[in-house]
Amino acid sequence: MMIVIAVSAAAAHIAVAQPTAAPTPAGTPSAATAAKPVPTASQLINVSACNPKLNIMQTGGGYLAGPGYNDYVNGWGYRGGYWPDAYGVSYYQAPVTTADPQLGIHYKNISHKTMSSIEFGLVVNSVLRAEVKDVGTFSPGAEIKHKFGLNPNVFPIQSALPQCIPLRITFADGTHWRNPALPPKNHKIYINP
Repeated sequence: MMIVIAVSAAAAHIAVAQPTAAPTPAGTPSAATAAKPVPTASQLINVSACNPKLNIMQTGGGYLAGPGYNDYVNGWGYRGGYWPDAYGVSYYQAPVTTADPQLGIHYKNISHKTMSSIEFGLVVNSVLRAEVKDVGTFSPGAEIKHKFGLNPNVFPIQSALPQCIPLRITFADGTHWRNPALPPKNHKIYINP
């Protein structure tokens, strides 16, 4: 037995409503172009060495003799000082001396833009233990080896696997990047020894 169903021509051609994008005012980006993904830290900087040391009385280790953050125009550099960090708190960066704690960072700009300042966080056991700032001209592909002064409150580290991650970057063209995955911080890092 065969059943035949007759369908009218009007019923066979049913239009299905398709969602359309709402028109945007002239000069306003659409939702598709407005939500650009924020690059991760590993897409901008490659950190190949992160070496916190409690007391460096010897030379060597492959790092440049000069400190990071050599912005002498603004009164920074060897003396250390305060600056606002990626968390919105004023942070004290210790001066670079051979008798005080230091953090050696070896990194490379792997982005396509020149950087003018980079703020790094020393992360131990997933908690931010220290912050340092480097200022200069960091071109794409540039390899940098700098030492930074550390607050003695950072020690003891209690881990053999410290990480140095970028927290915030200012590019030479005036644009900024802030790490979308900032680690939890230890509030002791804001205490000046």
